Amino acid sequence: MSASPLSYWLASAPAFTGGAQGAVEEAFAGRADVAIIGGGFTGLSAALALAKRGANVVLLEAGHVVGEASGRNGGQCNNGTAHDYGALSARFGKDIAKAYYRAHCDAVDMVERIVAEEGIDCAFNRCGRVKLAAKPKHYEKLVRAHDLLIAEVDKNVRLVPPERIREEVGSDAFHGALIQTTSAQLNPARFGVGLAEAAARASAKIYEGAEVTGLDRLASGWKVTTPKGQVTADQVLVATGGAPAAAPFGFFRRRIVSVGSFIIATQPLDNGLIDRLLPGRRNYVTSKNIGNYFRLTADGRLIFGGRARFAISDPRSDLKSGRILEQTMAEIFPALKGVGVDHVWGGMVDLTADRLPRAGEQDGLFYSMGYSGHGVQMATYMGQMMARVMAGEKSANPWDGLAWPSVPGHFGKPWFLPIVGLWYKWQDVIH
Repeated sequence: MSASPLSYWLASAPAFTGGAQGAVEEAFAGRADVAIIGGGFTGLSAALALAKRGANVVLLEAGHVVGEASGRNGGQCNNGTAHDYGALSARFGKDIAKAYYRAHCDAVDMVERIVAEEGIDCAFNRCGRVKLAAKPKHYEKLVRAHDLLIAEVDKNVRLVPPERIREEVGSDAFHGALIQTTSAQLNPARFGVGLAEAAARASAKIYEGAEVTGLDRLASGWKVTTPKGQVTADQVLVATGGAPAAAPFGFFRRRIVSVGSFIIATQPLDNGLIDRLLPGRRNYVTSKNIGNYFRLTADGRLIFGGRARFAISDPRSDLKSGRILEQTMAEIFPALKGVGVDHVWGGMVDLTADRLPRAGEQDGLFYSMGYSGHGVQMATYMGQMMARVMAGEKSANPWDGLAWPSVPGHFGKPWFLPIVGLWYKWQDVIH
C-alpha cells in the first residue's frame, strides 16, 4: 500500500467546527477592529488574545486553518534559539542574546499554558530535546555551548558524552549530545484546531477559503477583499508566512525565503524496538546544517524529517524527498530498514536570511513571521505578543528594532535554493 501524501498530524486531527459562515460583510456589519490574514499558529493565537481583550476580530484563511506549515511540521516545541547562543551574544551582546533565548523558552511555557487553559487535547509533553553530534568535533562545540548556557541563561541543559550516547539513542551514527530538558512535543494539528476553536468561542470570526485578493489603505483603516466579500478594519495583522502575491505584500516577499521541509511517518513500531532505539522518547535533532529531526508519536510511529532536498514542497518533490528520508533513517537506524511508511509529506518553512523572526509594523500593517523552523512555539507566542503590540504595548515585541533588509535578487520565487543547498552540503563536509 502506498503512503498517504497527507500530513500525519492533519490526518489525525478533528475537523474545525467553529468557522464563520456566510459573507465576510456579515461579520460585525462589515467592520472589524482587527483583520488577521492567515490561519496558522500566529493568526489563531492573535485572534484568541485579541478577542479575549474584547476586540471584534475577523481572521481570513485562504485554505483551512493550520493546513500549511502549522499542521505539517515535526511536532517539536523546543526551548532555545536556532542559533548558537555564543554566536548570538557575539553579534548582539549578552543582554540581547539572553532576551532572544528567553523569548523562545517563554514561548514553550505559553503553549503549555494555552493548552491547559483551553483544554486542548494535543498530547503536549515536556520530553526534552536531544541535539546529536554528527561528528566528534561537533560534540566539542556542544560542550562549549553547554558551559556557556549553564553560566548565563539556561540551567536546564546537560551533556551526554560519546561513551554514553546509547543511553539516549540506539545508533552508532552519533558522538555525544546536548539535552535541553524542558523542551516539549505535541500534535501540532490538534493543537492548531483547538486554538481555532478557542478563538471562535471567544467570538473571533474565522473564515476558511477566504484568500485575501486585495488590501487597500483607507483614510481610516483598511479594506480587505476576499472571494467571500470585503471587510474594513482599523488594524491588519499579516500572519501568512510566505506572503501572498497581492501587491501590498511585496515587502515581505522580498525578505522571506520559503524552502521545503519533508517528513515521513512510519507504521507503529514495536515497543521493544522503541526501547532499544529511542529509550527516552524525546525530540531529536542532528547537528549538521542539512540534518534531520525525529520523534515518536503517541501511537509509536517515528516521525522523521529534514531538508532532504533544497526544493519547494509539492507532491512530486515530497515523494522524492521521502525516499531520501527513508534511506537516511535506515542509515541511522539499520533496524528500521524496510519498515513500512504510512505518510510522506512536505511543507514550507519560512526563513529569514539570519534565521531570526521578524515582527512589527510596516506602512501601517502589523506583521509577525520568519520563525525559521521554530514556529510551533514562537508563532503561538508572537500571536499573543502582537495582540499586545496592537493595543499599544510596543515593548511586548522581542524583535522590535531588529533590522530587516531585503534578500538581494529575491522577489518571491527562491531561484537560488539549489545554490544554497550545495553551499550547506559543502559546509557539512568541511566542518
